[in-house]
Amino acid sequence: MDYRKTLNLPETPFPMRGDLAKREPGWITEWEEKKVYAAIREASRGRPKFILHDGPPYANGDIHIGHAVNKILKDIIVKSRAMAGYDAVYVPGWDCHGMPIEIQIEKKYGKHLPVAEVQSKARAYAYEQIDRQRADFKRLGVLADWDRPYLTMNFSNEADELRSLARILEKGYVFRGLKPVNWCFDCGSALAEAEVEYADRKDTSVHVAFKFGDKEKLAHAFGLPQIDDGAIVIWTTTPWTLPANQALNVHPEIDYSLVKLDQPRSTGSLLLLAKDLVASCLEQWKLSGKIIATAKGDALTNLEFKHPLYDAHDGYQRMAPIYLGDYVTLDSGTGVVHSAPAYGIEDFVSCKAHGLTDDQIIGPVMGDGHYVESLPLFGGLMIWKANPLIVDALQNAGSLLHTETQKHSYMHCWRHKTPIIYRATSQWFAGMDRQPDSGKSLRETALEGIENTEFYPAWGRARLHAMIANRPDWTLSRQRQWGVPMAFFVHKETGELHPRTVELMEEVALRIEQHGIEAWQSLEPADLLGDEAAHYEKNRDTLDVWFDSGTTHATVLGGQDHSVKGSHADDLAWPADLYLEGSDQHRGWFHSSLLTGCMLYGRPPYKALLTHGFVVDGQGRKMSKSVGNVIAPQKVSDSLGAEILRLWTAATDYSGELSISDEILKRVVEGYRRIRNTLKFLLGNLQDFTIATDGVELEHMFEIDRYALAMTAAMQAETLANYKRYEFHPIVSRLQIFCSEDLGAFYLDVLKDRLYTAGKDSVARRSAQTAVHHISHTLIKLLAPIVSFTAEEAWKDLHGNQDVASIFTELFHALPEQVDAKLLRERWDRLRDIRADVMRKIEEVRTSGEIGSSLAAELDIYAGADDHRLLASLEDDLRFVLIVSRANLHADPQGTLRIVVNPTKHPKCERCWHHREDVGVDPEHPVICGRCVSNLFKLGELRRHA
Repeated sequence: MDYRKTLNLPETPFPMRGDLAKREPGWITEWEEKKVYAAIREASRGRPKFILHDGPPYANGDIHIGHAVNKILKDIIVKSRAMAGYDAVYVPGWDCHGMPIEIQIEKKYGKHLPVAEVQSKARAYAYEQIDRQRADFKRLGVLADWDRPYLTMNFSNEADELRSLARILEKGYVFRGLKPVNWCFDCGSALAEAEVEYADRKDTSVHVAFKFGDKEKLAHAFGLPQIDDGAIVIWTTTPWTLPANQALNVHPEIDYSLVKLDQPRSTGSLLLLAKDLVASCLEQWKLSGKIIATAKGDALTNLEFKHPLYDAHDGYQRMAPIYLGDYVTLDSGTGVVHSAPAYGIEDFVSCKAHGLTDDQIIGPVMGDGHYVESLPLFGGLMIWKANPLIVDALQNAGSLLHTETQKHSYMHCWRHKTPIIYRATSQWFAGMDRQPDSGKSLRETALEGIENTEFYPAWGRARLHAMIANRPDWTLSRQRQWGVPMAFFVHKETGELHPRTVELMEEVALRIEQHGIEAWQSLEPADLLGDEAAHYEKNRDTLDVWFDSGTTHATVLGGQDHSVKGSHADDLAWPADLYLEGSDQHRGWFHSSLLTGCMLYGRPPYKALLTHGFVVDGQGRKMSKSVGNVIAPQKVSDSLGAEILRLWTAATDYSGELSISDEILKRVVEGYRRIRNTLKFLLGNLQDFTIATDGVELEHMFEIDRYALAMTAAMQAETLANYKRYEFHPIVSRLQIFCSEDLGAFYLDVLKDRLYTAGKDSVARRSAQTAVHHISHTLIKLLAPIVSFTAEEAWKDLHGNQDVASIFTELFHALPEQVDAKLLRERWDRLRDIRADVMRKIEEVRTSGEIGSSLAAELDIYAGADDHRLLASLEDDLRFVLIVSRANLHADPQGTLRIVVNPTKHPKCERCWHHREDVGVDPEHPVICGRCVSNLFKLGELRRHA
């Protein structure tokens, strides 16, 4: 007789090899054909909402590994919240307007196209990019409302964005003014704070002398009867700003000294600079001299000095007054700062505070980086090329004390990687410190909102707080073509907005709702203004693209009061429960959304913010094509499977940098295999089991099976708590330990004998299968948000591959409650500790060659009272727990645990492989043991515990 055929061996079509790269696309197709996302929505109907509002990726280029991490994290959260009992709607979105797409149109079709043509081509290009990116996101196993995403270029979203601007304007936050803004010559436009990055750059630094003006007033300030000719000295790394100098700044509390030179210069015999810097400056300039008088900076206010090019050209024959500034430091330079209000924020604020009007501010640099032709000496030159010529002119004028090349961190455009400047232009701003009807400024409201927001990780709060506390007014306007228009009519003479601006903006919004932003381009002022049109002109500025994405909480979610419609307001809710993006979005989308939320509704549009780090290679280096360390998500999906990317993302602590390499992915693959092998074993032992007809009531289950359920319940509680806290790497670690140690190395290892050899319908086997049923349901569902393809496959197999609904329409498994779960765990945890000692001892004997498998061993266990009582309670089932053929228990008076392993002398049962003295006791079955005979042909063996 072939006794192997009498065993209840596992049987399942669930393959050992996932073959993920080939099989995953089939699951995606099935999800689409069966409309799984819609089925999830239907299953979730009526539950409390959970809204993760999608921060829109930009519709340009293929997705990279950072995009993959972001979307996978969002998908894990949405799926886990849905399975936790929420209606977790996920509407993906795309950011569509702005410079990068405009640049692509210029590259492809050339510059200076008509605006209407640029907008048409840009819209078509964005749609193409969205289709490509959407396919890549789907490939990652992300379930979302892919057929109805939100796009910032959807006509309704464009219209609602304009309505949001109108409301902010109506509330009093928006104003127009001349201010220095971040300006990129390549963009030809102002930049948002989030579009500025810093990189090292070499520049010429100069120490420059401004000759004394009214020497009598200067002598009085220093308490001297009179003074000789001399100059005050400044230091700057931007010589190109000197033609626009209009003032000097000193600190009111710093001591400033007059230094009499041993050898007079062309500027005279005296130099004026901060007392604490005299020695170092004289040494650097290779001069000598002594201090003859000292005064506080406060005494120098409003004294005037000649422009350093005063003698070079009559166009520079103007005076620079001294203004006091608390921002002046002694960290470098001379303690005196030259002020060009058109090219520095602090300079601008200082000069405006001292009465300088917008018309009086000198701004000779044009939008392309060239000086205006009328600028004396340097007209028409690019500012960077003008630097050495300005140095030469200073030298010739006798105003140059010292020059050198200096490497320093400098502002660059994040798109073009070229240096940018502060440049005073007439722009539209949202005022950070304006106080509308609420009585609180936007800055105060935003800072209060930050305190009421949850942050994951917690350090995000301080970072965002510092950015809001210190940021300047928000420059809303851009000088672009592909963007939502700031649809204002401005009076040609006064520059004032039309008195019916808010009403007119709604009329424009209605047209945009029908025809897109192109409607503003084709609109003639007379269409709305009638006879007044002759006095007004259309504002040509577009909105900062951060305003596009920053108002999606209103244009998509619908806002707090639905004053704008919101493209998905019927499905979503305001405020969002969570925003999730990379750490750079503290100055980007988190930031702009916070400000628009506070301006529109007086609070942030989110309850919580989650930040993830950037992806680096295995050596911690940034991904770079030039370095050759880029890992493309598409390549990983096509070779290893998107499931491996999902598991890597979840297993990595996203609060810091996420390291990825081929070696790291290999380790992830090994971890995945352990999980898959566990699932295969569980599924294989449930093929002939149905819980409704074969399940065993809890009180009749074997003790080890009840312990397994208690152990599973504890693991699930821990895992669900981590899902709730958005902590995924502890989940992966815990699930892998559960599979490999709790199940593989213990419970399932013990269980094999009972599952395989007990009677098919016996309580012993059905009890085990009942536990395996609950463990399988629990484990597969807990894995589902992370390894979604595998969980879906396992779920189908668990139901005999019938046409069941997706696992993602399910809730997490409800395990049977056990009142004695804590006691069970304590009791069996100790048994497992003892078992581990036994296994180590057996391994020593096996290594020596005395035995083969553990079933070839017989044990003598000597234990103290407590352990003896514990082990004895298992009766003969102790040998099954320890997986040996015999376990003899002895009391040890010393209370120590001793284990003696001896090779068995008994024959091996060909069916269960145990070595027993009763092998062959039944002459009809001479090669199997007595319990196998009983299990096959009689009532079955008697087991109660394991």
